[in-house]
Amino acid sequence: MHGSPSTFARRSHGLLSRVAPDRRRHKRIVVELLGRFMRENKQEYPCKLIDISAGGAAIRPMAAVAMGPGERIVAYFDQVGGIEGTVARQFEGGFAFKIVATQHRREKLADKLTWLANRSELGGAEGRRHDRIAPPGNALQSLELAEGIKLTCRVLDISISGASIGTPARPEIGTEVTLGKLRARVMRHHAQGFGVQFIDNQNQDTLRRHFG
Repeated sequence: MHGSPSTFARRSHGLLSRVAPDRRRHKRIVVELLGRFMRENKQEYPCKLIDISAGGAAIRPMAAVAMGPGERIVAYFDQVGGIEGTVARQFEGGFAFKIVATQHRREKLADKLTWLANRSELGGAEGRRHDRIAPPGNALQSLELAEGIKLTCRVLDISISGASIGTPARPEIGTEVTLGKLRARVMRHHAQGFGVQFIDNQNQDTLRRHFG
């Protein structure tokens, strides 16, 4: 009633031929970021990220390291965060690995990579869309992290779209925080703290009201 096994096999093969490529359509971006990776034996090595997508990445260790196919690693890059994976292949001077992550973490990674790609296309070190100025008034503000932790931070500069915050805290890139009363998303880390983008663009009157 539902067709012969051979018919079903042909239909299945046709479906897989359409679905399989979709799984590989992760946008790969070329970006150089310094970081570290740890092997299964817990040894750590400094490295440089060469390119990355939500499905995989290629890195170049700072020292010669022989990596076996299938070996599990954990890597960390400042503007990407921690990623886990298994070595797929080795090439001259480095290796590529397949990222192992839940769908939720893969989506979060894709968001970070979109931001990195957009920043690169916009040009400049930070790809800012609006001019940053020193805070018009009180530079000290309350900061609430995603875990509900509240602390005091220093606003280094600010615009209608985001701010640079001075603090020892380094929340994960992509997480939401509350600066004063404004919701924002962590976009990058820097030597003094981190930069955020406001969830909603503000105006000068709002900034003066919150930070004046």
